[in-house]
Amino acid sequence: MVRDEFLALALRNPFNAAILDEIHRLALPDAWLVAGCLVQTVWNVLTGRPIDHGIADYDVFYFDSDTSWEAEDAVIRKLHARLAHLCAKVEIRNQARVHLWYPGKHGLPYPPLMRATDGIDRFLTENTQLGIRPAGGDFDVYAPHGFDDVAKLIVRPNQAPNFSAANYAAKAARWKTLWPEITVIAAE
Repeated sequence: MVRDEFLALALRNPFNAAILDEIHRLALPDAWLVAGCLVQTVWNVLTGRPIDHGIADYDVFYFDSDTSWEAEDAVIRKLHARLAHLCAKVEIRNQARVHLWYPGKHGLPYPPLMRATDGIDRFLTENTQLGIRPAGGDFDVYAPHGFDDVAKLIVRPNQAPNFSAANYAAKAARWKTLWPEITVIAAE
């Protein structure tokens, strides 16, 4: 699978397309639609399932140096209001703030990030280390591991600094029930 094929498949999901339109309209700094909603849309197309099968939520990352909760909450409220018609769960997070709350919530260290794609790099699985953002009438696609695992329905652990084998196993088990065709590589 190449970039353009991945992008075309991910954009078949009207929720993904609508969210990308709204983050473009809002002009959020360094904003990306990321992770499972992209991969799982592609899996659904490849396996002939409904386009939104198994997608728990749609994640948007952005990076704003204003790390106040009030600023992030304002963005969350604005994007939720603009996307309410979708009736989908959309999670928006300022990646400049994650290090402030992650250790308390997950009990794992989380050094500060410098850009939104740094957050993508910390996902539990390599196949979800993906992001799409609007760019001048087209899209930027962030895919540090390419698209082979996505196309082959392979789930592989990402041994990032915040990696948790237990969290990886739980995520992979949930996915395996929804997409039995996937191959899960065990965490070592």
